[in-house]
Amino acid sequence: MSRLLFFAAAFAVGLAGPATADELYGTLKKIKDSGQIVLGHRESSYPFSFLDASGRPVGYSIDLCVEIVAAVKQELGLDQLETVFKTVDPQTRIPQLVDGTIDIECGSTTNTLTRQEQVDFTHITYVTGAKLLAKAESDIADFGDLDGKTIALAKGTTTEVGVMAVLGRTPIEAAVLEVADHAEGFQALKDGQADVYVSDHILLYGLAQKAETPQDYKVVGNFLSYEPYALMVRRDDSAFRLVANRTLSGIFRSDGIGQIYARWFEPMGAPPGDLMTAAVRLQSLPE
Repeated sequence: MSRLLFFAAAFAVGLAGPATADELYGTLKKIKDSGQIVLGHRESSYPFSFLDASGRPVGYSIDLCVEIVAAVKQELGLDQLETVFKTVDPQTRIPQLVDGTIDIECGSTTNTLTRQEQVDFTHITYVTGAKLLAKAESDIADFGDLDGKTIALAKGTTTEVGVMAVLGRTPIEAAVLEVADHAEGFQALKDGQADVYVSDHILLYGLAQKAETPQDYKVVGNFLSYEPYALMVRRDDSAFRLVANRTLSGIFRSDGIGQIYARWFEPMGAPPGDLMTAAVRLQSLPE
């Protein structure tokens, strides 16, 4: 049984009654008027948000967003609510949320104060940190082994900012290869264009597991950063954020989070860890 289940109460949360039309604004009004909610998703952020064999978006963050969609439908008193999936990447996720192309981003995005200047975030949904993905045959064990090496980094990520800061204050001289996303970063490592791909450790485990030969890769090094993941929503839209957070708190209080976590992380051999367990406990807000 997942450690998360030990912190879960044995009840689910109910939502308030449907909002009236004149109470609506922002994202809820947009959804009510259009009859659809648009979920931004990633294609290769396994196991958070990725495409399955049939090309359907699935993953841990997708499961959480599906629960939020059901809550929005109930909040608005809708008989039908169309769910539309829209692909985003590190460069497009914030602009597409800000301009209304998507209504919520269901991926693997870190909540940072800088990003909060443009968008807002739900409760923390996962806690991770940056590490190194290298080939198992290499002698790389930590960041200090990267002198003279090539580091692949996804452009527009907190990892990129953190690694560049570390390089700026250490004598390590390494080349940086910018890539568009996790899939491209892994391919650069696989093809020998880079010696490591640096990203959040749980995503690196996912990339290795999805490889044709998982045993050829290793995740190494100390954590280079603190990365609290959350679902991105529009800034200054407290009504929609409340529906999302009420849903997440209900999942955290029930056995729902344990079931969702087990579905995606237990096959990877990735227990929730102390910080994740604490995040679930602290965000199990009472109704």
